[in-house]
This record gives sequence, C-alpha cells and structure tokens, in this order.
Amino acid sequence: MNYRKDKYGNKLSVLGFGCMRFTQTLGKIDLDKAEQEIMAAFRGGVNYYDTAYIYPGSEAAIGEIFARNDIRDQVYIATKLPYYLAKNLDTIESLFQEELKRLKTDYVDYYLMHMLNDVETWERLKGLGIVEWIKEKQRVGAIRQIGFSYHGNTEMFCRLVDAYNWDFCQIQYNYLDEDSQAGRKGLIYAHEKGLPVIIMEPLRGGRLVGQLPETAKQIMERHPVKHTPAQWAFCWLWNQPEVTCVLSGMNSVEMVEDNLRTASETQIGELTPEDEVMFSQVVEAINASMKVGCTGCGYCMPCPKGVDIPGTFLCYNRRYSEGKMAALVEYMKLTAMRKTSAAASNCVECGKCEKHCPQQLEIRKELKHAARELEGPVYRIARRLVEWRKAF
Repeated sequence: MNYRKDKYGNKLSVLGFGCMRFTQTLGKIDLDKAEQEIMAAFRGGVNYYDTAYIYPGSEAAIGEIFARNDIRDQVYIATKLPYYLAKNLDTIESLFQEELKRLKTDYVDYYLMHMLNDVETWERLKGLGIVEWIKEKQRVGAIRQIGFSYHGNTEMFCRLVDAYNWDFCQIQYNYLDEDSQAGRKGLIYAHEKGLPVIIMEPLRGGRLVGQLPETAKQIMERHPVKHTPAQWAFCWLWNQPEVTCVLSGMNSVEMVEDNLRTASETQIGELTPEDEVMFSQVVEAINASMKVGCTGCGYCMPCPKGVDIPGTFLCYNRRYSEGKMAALVEYMKLTAMRKTSAAASNCVECGKCEKHCPQQLEIRKELKHAARELEGPVYRIARRLVEWRKAF
C-alpha cells in the first residue's frame, strides 16, 4: 500500500474505504459480508474509512466491526455532521453524540461539514457558534481534524477553502469531472493552501465502469497498456501528487483485492503522454451523448441571479449519459442544498452569460430545457423543504 501524508504528517493510505454502499439484505447491512470486506482492506493496508450520519446503518456497522476486531486505534474514521438537520448548537451536539455512540468511540479522526456547498451556509453556522463548538471538541480530543465535503463550482470551493482554517477537504473528482465541480483547479488550489484532498466518486458511482459507452471501452482495449476501466480511473487519480486519498465504495472482497493491487502499484507521475491522449479520447466518447457542449470553463459566471450555469449543464448532460436519478440527485446537491438557490429556473434571460461563453452556447435557451428536465415535482418538493429549513 502506498501512503501520503495529511496536514500534520499522519500517513493516510492512498486507498480509502467509502462506507456508503455496503450490501444490504432486507433493508439491513449484511454485517458479516461488510466485515469480510473491511478486514480484507485493513489487512491490505487501508487505514482511512469514510462514513456519514445519513448513510443508513453505516456508522453503526463500522463501529461494530472495528470493536469486534479491536482495531479502532489502528484506523482513521471520517464521518460527517448533517448540519442541515440542525437549527442550533444543542441539536448539533446531540447529532455528534449519536455518531460517537454508533461508532463505539469517543473521538472522530476526520470530521466533515457534510455537503457544505457555499460560504453563506458556513456564515450561518458560524452565527450558531459552530467555530467555538469545533474548537472545544478539538481541545478535548473529540475531533482530531476538521474539514468539509463539497459539491459545487470551482469559484465557491476556493472561497470555502479560504473561509476557515480547515485541516482537509473532500471533493468529487475523476477524469470525467476534471473541469467540473471543484475540478482540477480547486484540487490544486486546496493543495497549494496546504490542505490534503480526499477524493469521492472516483468511478462516478460505478458509471465509469459499468456504464461506459462501447466506443470508450474499445479505446481502452486498443491502448497498448492493459488495465480495466476501474484500474485506469484510479491510476489517473493517483498519478496526481495533489490527491491524498481516494475513496472507493467496495462491496466485494474481489473488488477490495483488485483496488489494493492498483493502489500498491500506481506511482505519482507514471502516466505517459500516450496515456493522457487515451483519456482525452475516452472523455470525448463519453461526452458524445451530451446535450450541451459546456466545458465547465466558468466564463459565464457569476450569474446575476445566482444560477450555477456550468453545474446545471453538467447535470443536464448527465441526465442523458447516466440516467434521470443520478442527474436529479446531483442537481439537488448543486442547486438546492445551499443557502441561496442556484436553480436554472432563477434565470431572467438577461443574456450576460452568453456574451462571455467561448463555445457560443445558447445558454438561456438551454437553461430553460434543463429546468424542464431537472426541476420536476420531486425537485420542487425538496427545494421547498430546504427553504423551510432556512426559516429556522
């Protein structure tokens, strides 16, 4: 296993275990199966395990597994505060204590503000006293390091990096998302600020494996270097020195063992120019099914009405390349789960964005199409719930 260091010199395995996708039977996590997978990863050198309050049964499962095998002091637990469920510090404290109980521990190694997507939300939390709460938890050792997970655009990510003295951060990043969400620019920005960066969704929820277009698969198969699609996706990430740890939602021992091999063999800077060309061709093949030719450059931003234009088009394209549900979930994260709505329907057709678009896209027209596709009844209900929470 290869390791990279966090902000304080601790060695983190480059492969982390994402604990959101444990196998479930009749609505409950198959604990014995999950234990086999976690212990296979542990024996292979994985020491970073990521969960969250809202992952059904996950915190309790890893707490039980670590206790059964007496390895709590040999692993790092990362979990997340669902601040969006809290309206005051008392609730935040209650949520945190519940997490500790589930995890069978009295401290969390890496604690994240879950889906902290804009500075305004962070300012609201500061108004509740979250900074003082964090500092007290760190003083007594209940929280070792503090960070945030993020779904949003590059500009806002960089602002959040600068909004507090964070210890680490977590972003969605893969070869298809190089120029979307925080993207490579955000990755480098955080790294230059001294922040370790944890990577989630390296395979886009498995879509860079099981849902690759045939043309993309053929490009990989023709390449002289032979890897599986999953191995290529991980190699692309571990090739970059700015990446600290890559989370994988492994739900079979075979998957664990395959990822362990890749994590042990891949070195920084080993991809060749020919490999990079192959990745470009694969991305082009995937993007052939896209509805809008948005590159995510961000020249159209900021929108006077707060619309996340690149994020909207990312989700609109995803609607046709990966399916309706994946697009809707992503769109909710990007536009509704934040202090100020960034929905496409906020557009007033001022046209400012189109004057700066290098691709000369008809942004106003495409935003209308995207709103029709993405802002259906489920989205509107979710957005109203978020608005209701903001009132408290």
